[in-house]
Amino acid sequence: MQSIHRFIHELTFEQLPADVIEQAKYCVLDLLGVAAAGKATQLQNMVAKLALKQFAGDTPMLFSDHTASGCGATLYGGMLIDSMDAHDGQVLTKGHVGVAVLPGLLASMYESAVTGEELLTSLVIGYEIATRAGIALHQTACDYHTSGAWNALGVAAVSARRKGLTDAQTEHALGIAEFYGPRSQMMRCIEHPTMLKDGSGWGAMAGFASAELAEEGFTGAPAVTLLNQQTHALWADLGQRWYILEQYFKPYPVCRWAQPAVEAVRALQQENKLEHDEIELIEVHSFHQAVCLHTKRPETTEQAQYSLPFSVASAVIDNTVTVEAVTKGLKDPARLALTERMRLIEEPVYNDKFPAQRWAHVVVTLKNGDKLTSPPCIARGNPENPLSRDEMRGKFRTLAEKELPASRVSAIEEGCLQLDKASKERVLAWLSLLYQGTLSDKPSDTSPVTSR
Repeated sequence: MQSIHRFIHELTFEQLPADVIEQAKYCVLDLLGVAAAGKATQLQNMVAKLALKQFAGDTPMLFSDHTASGCGATLYGGMLIDSMDAHDGQVLTKGHVGVAVLPGLLASMYESAVTGEELLTSLVIGYEIATRAGIALHQTACDYHTSGAWNALGVAAVSARRKGLTDAQTEHALGIAEFYGPRSQMMRCIEHPTMLKDGSGWGAMAGFASAELAEEGFTGAPAVTLLNQQTHALWADLGQRWYILEQYFKPYPVCRWAQPAVEAVRALQQENKLEHDEIELIEVHSFHQAVCLHTKRPETTEQAQYSLPFSVASAVIDNTVTVEAVTKGLKDPARLALTERMRLIEEPVYNDKFPAQRWAHVVVTLKNGDKLTSPPCIARGNPENPLSRDEMRGKFRTLAEKELPASRVSAIEEGCLQLDKASKERVLAWLSLLYQGTLSDKPSDTSPVTSR
């Protein structure tokens, strides 16, 4: 544990490689765009009410005019980001780190101002601890748990650093976070998509509370994911292998497992200019977990975000998948009709490659009898096929401008990408842009979206 403690408490900004610093800034930018887009969901509104009723305090809530306790603000921030499935992830964890680490970091920063260098260093620590904890849990647990089960440890690590906990207190904080992090079963929410999502809000809160408890002397059991001999190699390269560089960024606000099929149908679109009303049948070949995203007529945004048929239908119609499609487009007759002309087929060769690789191909049969087959595709935005920085900034603006005025969006973006040069005063000024309400805090247009 000593090497883990040293990494948490002694890592400095100067020890971070340039590409790690750059990646950290874009992780923050991407998460903030997703958080802004999440303000349009009913989920965040319900969690905001819970935070205000049950977690009173003076810690600012992300993209809100309200405050809560540190636990309440962390819970809300995690649920806000998780409400729109467009945030970063890592293939071997089969889940998401930043969705919990950023809200926990922001809440812990409220207690004492930090420079941009310290903000980014703490964020990197959270990513490195949580990613390893996620991989370790999957290697040692018999079931597939949600991200909250392990990203709680990343939040605990960041909070322990911010509080200056002793090694003993830090060990207890990590042990408490592992014990209290929600061991919720992911596939239950895949088969029956609801507002539960990926458990990250509860994981974030558990991690934040764990450091608070450890500071008071509360004791926890040793964290198995950190100490198990089976996972020793994962922790041996802390500070040498940077898992933050192995995160993916999503181009679309739907489950990552649906995105290889989206790319496959887009590949056919680019070559053949498909029209949705000319299609007789779409056969989607993918891995087991993707095929479990089988909802054809989603009634909520949560069901749409976890729907392979709806994602593919939207890609055919729009040549992309948009926030509008998975929020206001649920009753669009063209999308729904196309989902009914879709067949999901589990492909054993793709099962063998999961989770490190996620593949899909589609076979489209047209009403004139022609049959079109896509090449096997993976999702865009992985380390091996990254989104460009221009695409990342464009994604942020597209998501954020749905909720924030353009001037505020630009200021957040500029401040984020200059964090490595920001003094405590500049960080505080930048944070003030995050702690204000958005358009969804006022009456808004709820007219449905239909296809062209």
